[in-house]
Amino acid sequence: MNTKELVHALCEAYHTNDPFELADSIGITVTYEKLGSVQGFYNQCFRHKFIHINQDISDEEQKFTCAHELGHAILHPSANSPFLRQNTLFSIDKMEVQANRFAVDLLFSDYELQDYITRPITVAAQYMGVSIPLAEYRMKSVEPRLFSEY
Repeated sequence: MNTKELVHALCEAYHTNDPFELADSIGITVTYEKLGSVQGFYNQCFRHKFIHINQDISDEEQKFTCAHELGHAILHPSANSPFLRQNTLFSIDKMEVQANRFAVDLLFSDYELQDYITRPITVAAQYMGVSIPLAEYRMKSVEPRLFSEY
């Protein structure tokens, strides 16, 4: 199952695409803290899952961060990426890409992105507030409307 299918299944099961509501519904505690230059992180302690979000970033950044960290919680529940990054030579790039893809799949529906199918990718990236490669990934999976509305 790819991330878009996984996100669709989660949204159907919990009737929301809001990352804060999803986290709460599946038993993940979201906390807001002063994290300096870190946007957020996910960890698990004694089988309890936590998403830590920097309280000093904007509401939009907090929402994306929550969606990204929710991706880690679902896709990589046992991985400790801060530990791996600091103490090993293991590359966590693949996990970060997967979490970013999970976030854009969760936050931006095909319906919402219809108007951006024919526009330059830079416009879609700006609308979503993400990098051009991440916008390219998301826009490639947008299914166009099957009929035009009059």
